[in-house]
Amino acid sequence: MAVKERDEVKGASRRDSDEMAQTRTFFRAVPVFDRAQVTAGEKALPLEPPRAPLTGDSHAHLLNPLRAFAETLGYTVAFEEIPGEAGGWCDARRRRIVVGTDAPANAQVRILVHELAHALGVDYQRYSRHQAEVIVDTVTYIVTGSAGLDVAGETIPYIAGWGEDGALDAVNEFAATIDTIARQLETAITADEQAHAETERQAVAV
Repeated sequence: MAVKERDEVKGASRRDSDEMAQTRTFFRAVPVFDRAQVTAGEKALPLEPPRAPLTGDSHAHLLNPLRAFAETLGYTVAFEEIPGEAGGWCDARRRRIVVGTDAPANAQVRILVHELAHALGVDYQRYSRHQAEVIVDTVTYIVTGSAGLDVAGETIPYIAGWGEDGALDAVNEFAATIDTIARQLETAITADEQAHAETERQAVAV
């Protein structure tokens, strides 16, 4: 659910308040069918959600502020070639985050946000692995969405894959944790995103 948060500004009209309102993303539980309740027909489509890998570099400018935020946590960020399917990882013991160089910039942004959510305390000691992955990619969806980067094609099948056997309950059970971490990461990139938007507006004006 996309919800606008309005701050009352003295002397501002309702229209101005609407324009200044920030849009935040929240989740709510709804009833759905489990695959065990469904009998597939002859022409049934696959039940697995389709995956749409991220492309492009429209949000490459977010990599630097995200890296700077990692440094405030005592982490270093390295961009390296990673064999296999893993796009990156967070090594809490060595305080190091690695992002794969084979991915396009927009995918690197998603990976870095995901790993930073791990760095902010969503580990496999405090949570089960399934819970942790559902939590951090829900955070990733919220944060990237607030910056205008649609990662649904990656996040929805990823969360669905980790969310079997009740792990999706983590979205509700740890909603406060998800929101707190998302706000921290949003704050880290907001100033840079605003500066980037202003630069684009000036370029269009010229």
